[in-house]
Amino acid sequence: MSRIGKKPVAVPSGVTVEVANRTVRIKGPLGELAWSFPDEVEVAFDSQDQQVRVTRAGDSRRQRAMHGLARALIANMVHGVLSGYQKKLEIYGTGYNCKLKGQNLLLNCGYMGRGIGRDGKPVEAQFTIPVPEGVQVKIEVESARGDHEPARMTIEGTDKQKVSQFAAEVRAIRPPEPYKGKGIRYSDEIVKRKQGKAFASGG
Repeated sequence: MSRIGKKPVAVPSGVTVEVANRTVRIKGPLGELAWSFPDEVEVAFDSQDQQVRVTRAGDSRRQRAMHGLARALIANMVHGVLSGYQKKLEIYGTGYNCKLKGQNLLLNCGYMGRGIGRDGKPVEAQFTIPVPEGVQVKIEVESARGDHEPARMTIEGTDKQKVSQFAAEVRAIRPPEPYKGKGIRYSDEIVKRKQGKAFASGG
């Protein structure tokens, strides 16, 4: 048996589970999630013990893999509808900023656009990223100040995969560079810094 797959998923009060037509639906204070589980596993809800159990019919490599995966995904769903998931991002760089406009996240991260402004300087390109359904973005600090006071945002939602995927897409627009640390990073991310080149003056 899979060590992960054989562990039942406890369902706390305030969360309801329905299993029908090879689909598990979980409702909680923060919303509802549904997942259609594959043929390699079976999912059953024990209403007396308030537990979800995942089993498999055989012992093939794929069945063992799907056993643990199915249990982990269901546990994530229970946690998501009860407490939710969040990713905190920080944006370092002078003039870098983030804004919300409707269901779009607007980012200025120092890239130059093709146009020329009225002052004759290149216009910064602004990235517009649609926020997926079921994901919320909260802006705590809109603009970065220098290299030590970043702009900050929090990405939240009930679906762990959606929250993590959207956070990764935002970070990928301007990953942190290793010299000054400019760019977008997770709040708990450690950026390995490199020392800049040192130029010796001629004697």
